[in-house]
Amino acid sequence: MRRSLLGLMALVLLSACTAEPTNSGTANSGTTNSEAPSLDVEGYDTVLEPCPEQPEQAAAGAQTLPPLSFDCVGGGVLDLARAPGVPTLVNLWGSWCPPCRAELPLLQEFADVAGDRVRVVGVISKDGVPQADSFADDAEVTFPGAFDGEGALMAELGINALPFTYFLDADGALVHTEVGDVASVDELRALAAEHLGVQL
Repeated sequence: MRRSLLGLMALVLLSACTAEPTNSGTANSGTTNSEAPSLDVEGYDTVLEPCPEQPEQAAAGAQTLPPLSFDCVGGGVLDLARAPGVPTLVNLWGSWCPPCRAELPLLQEFADVAGDRVRVVGVISKDGVPQADSFADDAEVTFPGAFDGEGALMAELGINALPFTYFLDADGALVHTEVGDVASVDELRALAAEHLGVQL
């Protein structure tokens, strides 16, 4: 049992990114109020969609992500203190992370299949706007991306490796954390069915 646990820990460490990138571009650190500082994306013709509106407060008493908010590269604000309104995957990624680079196209394919039944939102972590925007364009990623250049959410969560994917129900309650990258769209479908009750 101990040997299998050690093997699992080693696998997670090997599959995760821990590189500390050099940030460039305009960084927007998280804030606990809904009025996040403006993200300057002038000069970037981004392919990322705007973050959707979140009309309701997150579920009281439920385990949630830290109540930070971030400007989205495509426009709008991701406010983690508010409910997403639909089941949502929040994926932390950075262009500097090789497993993230392999996983992002799968998340985009999943987002295309899921439509409005499950939303996918990225949190671009410890990265620069030019690097993230260029990679999103190369990978043909269009789902919304909130910009956390300083890694405030990673710090709040106590993580120093990527990728991580958080599964939230429509009320904003955290129902599952997926550590490391997923291998296929079928794996994402199975996780959505198991943890969000959504069959795709």
